[in-house]
Amino acid sequence: MSTVKVNLVEPRSGTTLTLGASGDTVDIPSGVTIANSGTATGFGGITEADWWRLTTGFNGDATPIASNLERVDSYTYAKMGTGMSESSGIFTFPSTGYWWVIFNHYVYTGNNVGVHQNEANIQLTSDNSNYDTIARGDSSLKDDGNGYRQTTCVNAFVDITSTTLCKVRFTVDTSYASMSTMGDTNITKTGFSFIRLGDT
Repeated sequence: MSTVKVNLVEPRSGTTLTLGASGDTVDIPSGVTIANSGTATGFGGITEADWWRLTTGFNGDATPIASNLERVDSYTYAKMGTGMSESSGIFTFPSTGYWWVIFNHYVYTGNNVGVHQNEANIQLTSDNSNYDTIARGDSSLKDDGNGYRQTTCVNAFVDITSTTLCKVRFTVDTSYASMSTMGDTNITKTGFSFIRLGDT
């Protein structure tokens, strides 16, 4: 074994520098720090994370929640990676892979005595047309005249095989037309999270 000590290793112009061959092991000793100022690919890990919210509340049903949506922009939040894109409540993924989708639905009953049901859904299309409900959260609120608030959290793991065909949306179905889905532009009440877990 021999040691080569240099300050810089560059590939010949127009070529690629390769370390090792198939079956070899490239060892990084304990205490070594690798500083990356470029783009690293093929290492796995989370490369995409995005967070959206409803900025203004509404009453009753929504299929889907289609307006007053924004990427969270407070408290120094910034997306990781490219981020999701949204149009009329339809969310498009920036890359294929396994994704974790989270829907936090914050609902308020209003001041009407009675028991009210609420349903929050994550829906997926794999053909950019027909949507199926893949995750659902139900809640029941009994209003004593003072109004009640509740948050339902719905999760789904989805395999996004096409960024043009596979999309998600979020729907709300309430038993009482005056039940309010709460939104706020300064603090996330009803929100949508997207985290890419890895390659398909």
